[in-house]
Amino acid sequence: MILTGPQIIEECRKGKIVIDPLYPEQCNPNSYNFRLDKTFRVYDQFPLDPKVPNKIREFEIPEEGYVLEPGRLYLGNTMEILGGTHFVPTFAARSSIARLGLFINLSANLGDIGFIGQWTLQLYAIHPLRVYPGMKIGQMMWWRTKGEISLYEGKYQGSKGPQSTLIYRDYETKAVEEVILK
Repeated sequence: MILTGPQIIEECRKGKIVIDPLYPEQCNPNSYNFRLDKTFRVYDQFPLDPKVPNKIREFEIPEEGYVLEPGRLYLGNTMEILGGTHFVPTFAARSSIARLGLFINLSANLGDIGFIGQWTLQLYAIHPLRVYPGMKIGQMMWWRTKGEISLYEGKYQGSKGPQSTLIYRDYETKAVEEVILK
């Protein structure tokens, strides 16, 4: 079951959900509006390779906004620290943002219970679109669990700022395990 807006606020007060900073006026009937922070990362060297760290460029969005180019992936992040240890978080673009042709997550909208940090957004515009730091860009929802809870302890825990992929670490771990097993 999805939590209602008032229940999200109540669970924040109990410490079971983290929203920092918390502004109750950003709460909706069953979600919380989060804002776009000012830092972007873009990949600059292609092809990308999941087995190695890929080169990125990082820059800040000016107050007058930044125009996203179609067909280019931008990694941004939430201004807020979001998460918790009792409910499963998911997020989506605000419908008003989606109506402008902006995707804020290409395929990774399910969070892990136990993750607490700034969420990386995968921004992809279908036509040129200006975005601004601090704009309400998406909404986080929380779902009740059923069954034993195992908390997230992965490589992105406690993220601050946009995180480029760390998938290459999966290959490093496997290589170490293979050496140990031989």
